[in-house]
Amino acid sequence: MSTAVTLPDLSYPIGKFAYAGPMTKQQRVAAIDVIEQTPARMREAVRGLSPQQLDTPYRPGGWTVRQVAHHVPDSHMNAFIRTKLALTEDEPTIKPYDEKRWAELADARLTPIETSLVLLEAVHERWDHLLRAMSDSDFARTFRHPEHGVRTVDWMVALYAWHGPHHVAHITSLRERNGW
Repeated sequence: MSTAVTLPDLSYPIGKFAYAGPMTKQQRVAAIDVIEQTPARMREAVRGLSPQQLDTPYRPGGWTVRQVAHHVPDSHMNAFIRTKLALTEDEPTIKPYDEKRWAELADARLTPIETSLVLLEAVHERWDHLLRAMSDSDFARTFRHPEHGVRTVDWMVALYAWHGPHHVAHITSLRERNGW
């Protein structure tokens, strides 16, 4: 009799994103705290990695650690801008971007990751100040995503409270599996 072994899902080491509806004020503060901590957690996740380790995919067929380190500020800059659009326009239609193709561009392959770590810190400092100054009605403001429909700023905050830890876990779980 064989015993089935459940392998971890390397694509979703902390599980898939789920949104249960508008957050309470306490849940929102906790989500913003997680967003605020993302730059420090990313910096710690990549600390001390060699160029060879940075160029290692976090899973078979996945991005390299370097690409992940550059993707996170790309994505979070877009989220910061989408937040500002939702706060200043009536249900703006946002422009999606092809994150897979962005990860293949020269800047994601050649730029030292320190550049993106500093960029992530700067974007998050601005975003944190904005999020913490917002009213409950601001979090209910909407934007339209061409593929996902109408979304609230509240949904986006929940998404990015998941997104940062999701990618940090890609790196930390790789380090754990490889004994780095």
